[in-house]
Amino acid sequence: MLGYLCDGSSQSAKLWINPEHGGKAVGVIDVNITINDVLAAEQRLARFAPLLEKLFPELEKSNGIVESPVVTLPADVVAKGAGSYGHFWVKADHQLAVAGSVKARGGFHEVLEFAEGVALKHGLLKDGDGYEVLASSMARDCFARYEVAVGSTGNLGMSIGIMSAALGFKACVHMSAEAKEWKKRLLRSHGVMVHEYPGDYGQAVAIGRAKASGNMFAHFVDDEKSISLFCGYAVAALRLQRQLVDLNVRVDEEHPLFVYIPCGVGGAPGGVCYGLKHVFGEHVHCFFVEPEDSSCFLVRLQHPDEEGISIYDAGQHNKTIADGLAVPQASELVYPLMRTRLAGMVVAADESMLVDLWQLKSIAGLKVEPSAAAAVSGPRALLSTEAGQQYLQANGLEPFMSTANHIVWTTGGALMPIDEFERLFAQGQQLASKSLAVGPNAA
Repeated sequence: MLGYLCDGSSQSAKLWINPEHGGKAVGVIDVNITINDVLAAEQRLARFAPLLEKLFPELEKSNGIVESPVVTLPADVVAKGAGSYGHFWVKADHQLAVAGSVKARGGFHEVLEFAEGVALKHGLLKDGDGYEVLASSMARDCFARYEVAVGSTGNLGMSIGIMSAALGFKACVHMSAEAKEWKKRLLRSHGVMVHEYPGDYGQAVAIGRAKASGNMFAHFVDDEKSISLFCGYAVAALRLQRQLVDLNVRVDEEHPLFVYIPCGVGGAPGGVCYGLKHVFGEHVHCFFVEPEDSSCFLVRLQHPDEEGISIYDAGQHNKTIADGLAVPQASELVYPLMRTRLAGMVVAADESMLVDLWQLKSIAGLKVEPSAAAAVSGPRALLSTEAGQQYLQANGLEPFMSTANHIVWTTGGALMPIDEFERLFAQGQQLASKSLAVGPNAA
């Protein structure tokens, strides 16, 4: 069922509730991923922390751990009166050091896992060695024989490219037509080879995968199929659990947790959701947010028997300002893992993302890109639509909404050039002004 936010503004959002949420999906074989894989990823990131601290000065204060804060979000950013539905937070992955996006989680992990394998194969790591030894000239000379490649609309490419180049690998990023020029420039400034294509994300991934397949010294980071990426993203849930404890935020029946995450192919939000459901179980409710013309995960969920279905089959065109979410097909690795874990999907208009980009900066002081701003449509859709109210009623959540917590997961934007951000900010401000002018209370 679809619900609509009709508040006289440009900030409309559509909500789809997953009918299989909380059940057991018939005929679906769960992908062979366990929480032990996620714990292993967390341990690997800890092993590499001393090396990352050495490679990236900005990680010195965090001892080589790449993590983002949880900050308070004024409820008025979501909607007037939203404060009666609990407390609102931002999980500020747009501030993640080095790569400036959620992709630093899975992307860094996969590159580091590959580096670890190469190092062990060539005897670069001996018993008792700290991983700082991988910054040596011997290690870098060894890594230079290998190529790490990826297909991307932007942020994953920045994550993979920057980390690979820093370790000494040849780094190659295959970028789709949606990729922003500033992201290409940034990659090239790090010595990354950037290949540009006129087609969409799917084409960039397919070409990158094919080129790497014939090279025994190449590792292709496959955003559609990678377990390593997925587990790196899932580590976020383990860390968030500790952050919420530090903030005295309880998650239980009387304090439900709602999490809203922008979604492209599904790897990052899927990994986060998988981890959160393990940590908090039935007390966490995860919603993915997609652009209305690139809602590939929603299309896949609505067609459970049509593996490989794309947005083009559903009449969409993959045109959106949210370049990081411009993906035509959902990951077939992630889809079965989400069929019963995901509460629902939110579909947001480009105009909403721009207005929320403006609001997040002007009200909360947060600089994000449109893809990240999409997350704000999540709580707005849940709390202001008929479908959302029905979900709360059906799950017995209404009595506890005043003590609920809502986390808006902002996925990127800190590295955006200021002129690019100011242009988007001005567009959002203009749209917000028009919305107020035609609103129900306009003179």
